[in-house]
Amino acid sequence: MGVQILEESAQRVVATMPVEGNRQSFGLLHGGASLAVGEAVGSWAAVIHASTLGKTAVGVDVSATHHKSARSGLVTITATAIHLGGTMTTHEVLLTNEAGERLCTMRISNLILDKPNPKAHLAP
Repeated sequence: MGVQILEESAQRVVATMPVEGNRQSFGLLHGGASLAVGEAVGSWAAVIHASTLGKTAVGVDVSATHHKSARSGLVTITATAIHLGGTMTTHEVLLTNEAGERLCTMRISNLILDKPNPKAHLAP
């Protein structure tokens, strides 16, 4: 997808993604690409927060509204924390074009979990 991370913290993750290579058949930025990158960036912020607690995070809810599309250039994806708790995080994720216009608004919630034991499935 060509995603590049520019900034990363639990409070805020910023990334870019080219429209080229992420278009649907009409030449517009694919809505699925917008959701996939938005969920990835929002979840990345949640995982950063969870790691400070010695835990991990998994997505449990994502919603999006597409406002407009793009045919070229780079989109910027910005995940900003709304809530950073011990059991749940919520981030607002905005996709904007190079002119700063909002293309998509998302909200993602992640559940904070204990890290899985990679050897738990092995017999003693």
